Amino acid sequence: MISTSTKLFKSAVVAAVASVTIAMTGVAHGKEWPSDNIRLVVPYSAGGTTDLLSRKVADLLQKELTTVVVENRPGAGSTVATAQLARGGRGSDHMLVMASPGHTIGASIYPNLRYDPVEDFVFIRNVIDIPNVMVVPASSPYNSVAEFVAAAREGQLSFSSPGIGSSIHMSGELFKNLTQANLIHVPFRGSGEALPALLAGDVDVAFENMPTVYPHIQSGKLKALAVTTAERSEFLPEVPTLQEVGSEFGLGDYVTSAWFGLIAHKSLPEEAQAKLEAALEKIVESENFKSFLPQFGAVAGKEVGDEFRAFVADELEKWADVAEKANLKR
Repeated sequence: MISTSTKLFKSAVVAAVASVTIAMTGVAHGKEWPSDNIRLVVPYSAGGTTDLLSRKVADLLQKELTTVVVENRPGAGSTVATAQLARGGRGSDHMLVMASPGHTIGASIYPNLRYDPVEDFVFIRNVIDIPNVMVVPASSPYNSVAEFVAAAREGQLSFSSPGIGSSIHMSGELFKNLTQANLIHVPFRGSGEALPALLAGDVDVAFENMPTVYPHIQSGKLKALAVTTAERSEFLPEVPTLQEVGSEFGLGDYVTSAWFGLIAHKSLPEEAQAKLEAALEKIVESENFKSFLPQFGAVAGKEVGDEFRAFVADELEKWADVAEKANLKR
């Protein structure tokens, strides 16, 4: 027969073991973030702006936190990589995606995506903004936005882009909607085909990214009529914004840019978000990063956390309206 003292001893041992087990479990689940390598997924092929920027950010970010592995996962205007992030699952708390206008434009063109472009993600920081530039060939008779809009209202003109649904295409469609200009879209297979056509005068105008057209503006082969951002670009300080010169044509609120920012799965711990925000703040303020920006004609992004989220929500609303009017929804 087991004595009362023996029973009490056994109960004490069981309780002690349970306490240790609970404590060890708490340690296992309470590891500080990051507890593994960070995966930074690029939703486009290697070699482009998104890829180059992501690799620069990865290099600087791992000096602040941990090893960052860059992966390219292109497809369907960035929606393939974004859908993977939205699904979550194992390792999702260490996965980031370098989002860009394709995040909101893709959701506008493909409204039946299996994720919500705002609600399913944590928005960490907008890293850089690159202006688009309204450019015409050197041989063009138009030397101002006013002259161009007047001509496009009287007769049909054309604008080029490197593809349907690109930020360059959508910037042109937005301009067309707001000014009521008679513009026809001429899509090409990438900027490698679109730029020569513009330089040759085969199309009348383009709303191209700054790094694509900047050398040709400097050489005099293209004329810059305006930049599409809210403020003038330090790289083209004499070129006005569309807001400055286009209020009488309905362009008083016109703002577009090629933005690039990091997003994560909605389950990302607050601790992780705070650490990422702090690390990225150090990165964008570093001389290393600042000296990297001129090759893109870019400036550091300003929106962080909820501000970045609100910015993306506004972009989604804007492009959804443009996609509807241009009959681009699929």
